[in-house]
Amino acid sequence: MEWFVSALMTGVTSFIATNIDDIVILMVFFAQVNDRLRPQHIIAGQYLGFILLLLACLPGFLGGLFLPKAWIGLLGLLPIVIGIKHGWEWQQEDPSVQTVAEEVMSNLDSEAAIVGLAALLHPKIYHVAAVTFANGGDNIGIYVPLFASSNLPSLIVIVGVFLSLVAVWCGIAYYLASHPTIAPFLSRYAHRVVPFILIGLGLYILIENRSYRLLPAFSAG
Repeated sequence: MEWFVSALMTGVTSFIATNIDDIVILMVFFAQVNDRLRPQHIIAGQYLGFILLLLACLPGFLGGLFLPKAWIGLLGLLPIVIGIKHGWEWQQEDPSVQTVAEEVMSNLDSEAAIVGLAALLHPKIYHVAAVTFANGGDNIGIYVPLFASSNLPSLIVIVGVFLSLVAVWCGIAYYLASHPTIAPFLSRYAHRVVPFILIGLGLYILIENRSYRLLPAFSAG
């Protein structure tokens, strides 16, 4: 059961690290609920956008079936780089709920990946899904190496954790949307923890796949 606990914890930490922004954006959506935008539209759109992100990351798992694990582990450098980059950017910026939402919403028109689904869904579901997908660049950068370094049972657990936490995320955002004084505090301070989580996740991938053996000093031993 050790592998199960490891996959469970990896799924939880990686989801939290890559979806802090989504909490803020979901809060903005829930704060705008009316006769045209219902909570079920937001939840369905969040799930749709997130599932599309997961599908975009699955080639990482397939590549991990054929490549040596030590080389796959080098993909752990991606979360480390992203964590360092975010740590630097967040020191230079003062994020807020409104600016995060505006930046992501500005990408809506450029996202063509799910335009074809618009005719099959309520327009508000499509809008939420488009925002989720547009905000998923970091998710892909983290999930691809994570999936590549996982076996099938671990991948199933991690994806199951992800899909469960989407519902938890929506519930938290719905609750916080009724307490607007919490939003600035969340968006200001939660991001400061994320770089450390991403760097830790990258180191975990490197060590779990024993990528350090690629270094001459370790391979000689």
